Amino acid sequence: MAASCSASQLAQLLGPNGTAAATFICDQFSVVDSKFNDTNYAVDTTYLLFSAYLVFSMQLGFAMLCAGSVRAKNTMNIMLTNVLDAAAGGLFYYLFGFAFAFGGPSNGFIGRHFFGLKEVPNMSFDYSHFLYQWAFAIAAAGITSGSIAERTQFVAYLIYSSFLTGFVYPVVSHWIWSPDGWASAFNTGNLLFGSGVIDFAGSGVVHMVGGIAGLWGAFIEGPRIGRFDHNGRSVALRGHSATLVVLGTFLLWFGWYGFNPGSFNKILVSYGGASYYGQWSAVGRTAVTTTLAGCTAALTTLFGKRILSGHWNVTDVCNGLLGGFAAITAGCSVVEPWAAIICGFVAAVVLVSCNKLAEKMRYDDPLEAAQLHGGCGAWGIIFTALFASEKYVNEVYPGKPGRPHGLFMGGGGRLLVAHLVQIVVIIGWVSATMGPLFFILHKMNLLRISAEDEMAGMDMTRHGGFAYVYHDEDDSVKPTAIQLRKIEPSSSTPTSV
Repeated sequence: MAASCSASQLAQLLGPNGTAAATFICDQFSVVDSKFNDTNYAVDTTYLLFSAYLVFSMQLGFAMLCAGSVRAKNTMNIMLTNVLDAAAGGLFYYLFGFAFAFGGPSNGFIGRHFFGLKEVPNMSFDYSHFLYQWAFAIAAAGITSGSIAERTQFVAYLIYSSFLTGFVYPVVSHWIWSPDGWASAFNTGNLLFGSGVIDFAGSGVVHMVGGIAGLWGAFIEGPRIGRFDHNGRSVALRGHSATLVVLGTFLLWFGWYGFNPGSFNKILVSYGGASYYGQWSAVGRTAVTTTLAGCTAALTTLFGKRILSGHWNVTDVCNGLLGGFAAITAGCSVVEPWAAIICGFVAAVVLVSCNKLAEKMRYDDPLEAAQLHGGCGAWGIIFTALFASEKYVNEVYPGKPGRPHGLFMGGGGRLLVAHLVQIVVIIGWVSATMGPLFFILHKMNLLRISAEDEMAGMDMTRHGGFAYVYHDEDDSVKPTAIQLRKIEPSSSTPTSV
């Protein structure tokens, strides 16, 4: 709030002939106050830009995680699709996506201003907001690409990525994050069930959208060749590099500190209490809850999979860690640190259970993206409705005192009902948009590559060569193009000397 200075009142204090001095003092005070306001905007904008850079760095994490999780013969293909998600997503989010998401004033369903960033910057949005939200949009697209890896035509990636970042994802983010959205916790004049949906950084908006889209893509395509035997039993098609998986996981962990704490959008906000406590404290608490949920999920998965399979599997631990992060993303700003441990523990159980169900259903997702982001994201939404703290809800979502909070924290069940509605609506919306898109691409023979190309690997058949000289252990396919050949020992009897 800007301070004010009244020259007439100050002149009375200065006595006779004090008018000129009072005017001068107030003018200087106004200059100083303006500088403080400028500094406030600069600090908040710098904070948001830095957070945007962190979230964008997650694209490198996705690329490394995806590359390590697929077989070597498809490495170049999956890394190229990650680049495509960022590039195509940038253009389409600029032209349409940001407007559909945040183009207010608008109706509760979809935005209708700021196409091509027209009328930006303004009092509500600066260019930094676009950059930050674009990084979120391409994260959703990156999730989907993992589900349909190793068997999808390149043109299908281009089409679905553009549609997801330009329309499907922005509509959901408008519902939840825009002040005009029908389910938004910021729409204080018309809150859903008196509370709105508290999906702070996107367990539903980002992770469920990307996961459900990937679910439909992988379901319509069907499993990879060799993923299940003739009796329907699961056959492991392991990724070729645990090193890349771990590298990608740590990069995603690092980027999540922009994903969750950065979703405050600004940091210089006082909560009106002690000078040491304000939004800067909430930012730190959010980073702590994010960390605890991920760490708990990683350890739970480690020991859980050890009991189930008898192995200490690093890839499973990495996926468990990411599942904890996906779950805590919704409530990271409004729960206590101890609650984040519960969130991470249950997220690991949800992930392991979803993977077991996927095997029984003969569903093939090379990166477990639908199970991880869809399943754990849905749990995160429910978790927030159970454990959201009244104090933190009122601090992070001001303007409506006494709004409902977590059921287990004495806040009643209205927030839980709102969140169950969110889960159902997101599943319905993504299914109604992405499902038909993948089905049309399938019918037009634009979705899945041929069996010959899939067996040979897309790096050679579609991208001109391998990412590096390497052969998968299960690669028993005869070369169909110029490539390195395995030298097998001769089956003939050696000649006696």
